[in-house]
Amino acid sequence: MMSWPYTHLLINHFPVVLSVAALAAAILALLLGRRGLWLTAMAALTMAGLFVYPVYFTGTQADHALNDPWYIKHGTIEAHDAAATWTLWAILIVGVFAAYSWWRSLKRPAEGIPGWMRAGIVVGSLLAVSTVARTAYLGGKIIQESPVLQLKDAPAGLPPAVVTELRGDTAAGH
Repeated sequence: MMSWPYTHLLINHFPVVLSVAALAAAILALLLGRRGLWLTAMAALTMAGLFVYPVYFTGTQADHALNDPWYIKHGTIEAHDAAATWTLWAILIVGVFAAYSWWRSLKRPAEGIPGWMRAGIVVGSLLAVSTVARTAYLGGKIIQESPVLQLKDAPAGLPPAVVTELRGDTAAGH
C-alpha cells in the first residue's frame, strides 16, 4: 500500500544521486574541458531541481502521517526537516541556474560555455551535494537512532501478530 512515508522513501534518492552525478560531471568537465560533460552536469542539476520539491512535499506529508510515533527518537524528524528546507531552496536555485545554462548552451552550440557559467555549475553542484548529503544523513538517523532498535525484546503491549512478525516467526508458531 502506498503511504506518504513509503512514497518519500521511493523518491528521496533522486536529488542525492543527481547532485552527486552533476558534481562528478562538473569535475570531469573541469579536468577534460569537454562540452558534453558540462551539458551533463547542467542536465543533472536541472533534474535535481525538478525532483527536490516532490521529495520535500512527500517528506512533509510523511511527517504529518507519522505524527511523532514512540519508536522515532524525538527531534530527528525536525532536524531532517530543517535541513531539507535549506536543501529545497539551494537545489531549486541551483536547478534554475542550471536549466538556464543548459538552455543557453544548447541554443548556442558554436559558442564555448562562458567561465561564469562553468563556475556557477561547479559551485552549484558543490552546494547541492553538501546540502543534500547533510539532509540524507539526518534522514537516515530517523530510523538508525530509533530507540526500538536498542530493545532486545519487543515492547510490552504490542499485538501478538506484530510481535510474531517482528520475531520472524511463521504462521505455524515456529
